[in-house]
Amino acid sequence: MIATRTCRLHASCVDLAGNGVLITGRSGSGKSALALQLMAYGAALVSDDQVIVTLDDQGLEATAPDALHGMIEARGIGLLRASVCSRSRLVAVIDLEQLETDRLPPQLETMILNHPIRLLRRVDSPQFASALIQLLKCGAVNPDA
Repeated sequence: MIATRTCRLHASCVDLAGNGVLITGRSGSGKSALALQLMAYGAALVSDDQVIVTLDDQGLEATAPDALHGMIEARGIGLLRASVCSRSRLVAVIDLEQLETDRLPPQLETMILNHPIRLLRRVDSPQFASALIQLLKCGAVNPDA
């Protein structure tokens, strides 16, 4: 049994089909913009700007701080209301500060609360958001398996 631990991260998070992705990066790196793109394809907002991550027996779970529940910032427009998912099991972290240049990159991991989770880097391509939606819907093939 794992002792429940919690942290608060500067990130955004969306969920689709019970799978969540945590979007990280410095201020202005496009976290909210990517979350909005994923929401346009059917994902639900978990949290924007600040995410509470909890480690329990099932893995990492993301929730929103009460003050931010149901809102997302759209730069140049303002705060928008959003369809929400109140909690989400995280399946991946996207680091917008690192650029992925490999066509078929190796599977990477990062640690949150000393727990491993898949790490994806930013891809400068028009299909990035739609590829992430497909990942959330159906998962990925592990070429090393």
